[in-house]
Amino acid sequence: MKIKKNIKKIVAHEILDSRGNPTIDCTVVLESGQCGRANVPSGSSVGTHEAVELRDGDKGRFNGKGVLRAVEHIEKIIAPELTGKPADVCICDKIMLDLDGTVNKSKLGANAILGVSMAVVRAQAEAEGKALHQMIRELFDSSAGPVNCAPQAMFNVLNGGVHADTKMDFQEFMIIPVRQDRFSDMLHTAVLVYYELKKLLHNEGYSTSVGDEGGFAPCFDPAKKSRERQALDFLVRAVEGAGFSPGKDVLFSCDVAATHFYSKRDNKYIVSGEKLSAQDLINEYKELVKLYPICSIEDGLDEQDWDGWALLTKALGEKVMLVGDDIFVSNPERILRGVGEQIANAVLIKPNQIGTVTECLRAVSVCRANRYRTVVSHRSGETCDTFIADLAVGTSARFLKAGAPARGERVAKYNRLLEISSITSQI
Repeated sequence: MKIKKNIKKIVAHEILDSRGNPTIDCTVVLESGQCGRANVPSGSSVGTHEAVELRDGDKGRFNGKGVLRAVEHIEKIIAPELTGKPADVCICDKIMLDLDGTVNKSKLGANAILGVSMAVVRAQAEAEGKALHQMIRELFDSSAGPVNCAPQAMFNVLNGGVHADTKMDFQEFMIIPVRQDRFSDMLHTAVLVYYELKKLLHNEGYSTSVGDEGGFAPCFDPAKKSRERQALDFLVRAVEGAGFSPGKDVLFSCDVAATHFYSKRDNKYIVSGEKLSAQDLINEYKELVKLYPICSIEDGLDEQDWDGWALLTKALGEKVMLVGDDIFVSNPERILRGVGEQIANAVLIKPNQIGTVTECLRAVSVCRANRYRTVVSHRSGETCDTFIADLAVGTSARFLKAGAPARGERVAKYNRLLEISSITSQI
């Protein structure tokens, strides 16, 4: 009997994310009774050019962060248009984009559109009897063979910037276990280093409370040396204390998030109270790369500093991965501009930055066509939805960035990779 793959109804409601802020839960139900469900993530380190996340603005409710208007848009505008249509994310995304009609999805809200888009592709996978990563694989590249690689994970173990109240300017310090035979081995390495880092911090009197993404958030004393160098020193010690070799077994990555300490008025980067030019900051990165096993720098300069990014890419593009996040915001057109101007060599992929599954896959396709690496990423406001784990596997992304090996909403993504590995024996 042929399964009825048309959409019967779409329902949505407000839930809370990992920071206690409202977000959207959306379910797409098919005529067959099968369904797809999705939760929408939300960022705190938000690029200016991201698709618009619709919030209610009612200060008397969740300090204005409610998403009831976005939920209403799903149920009263989007659902009537998609009901009866095939559960095909390409078809549904186009209908929603036409309904919205804006460049940045400000009419319906990117959070409303993405919630439906993710739920539709899950329902589509259910109807076709496929795992989500298999469905994504076919949508991404129908000629591709079976999934045969796992992403390397970037584990955010020290938090700063807008993710923690520590006065550390750089936002994230990550460890990357060098590729081993199985993802479970990489995860084990990361957990051991995480344990050791906690012990070191505790023994030296620093707080072991964690930031938004599960990394520790100690307040280092800037009188000793820069907070950033102290963070990297602790990572070196933690890796060695866990029985591994920095640079051989474990590499480091920094999400600088420079937009958040760039002063438009001064046209300078304010780091540890000092005003630095783009070239000054690039020189600091060059020094850090010499001193520590850093293989990746994300958002090293401001989202509008295209000239500075060109200098950074020329200076370090052959040595480390330079990941564009705020400057590209998972937007194919902005990525193509970066390619043309020789900006960065990798792109952070966040579905909610662009707002639909199909546009997200197009961004990955642009990266692949131009030999830019992709880093599939979570947001600071997460749920236990594991969509990005399947996205990383389905697109054969080089890296997955999902936070520390701690906190349920972060660990859920890593556990999903373990599940895929167990079922397919291909990771």
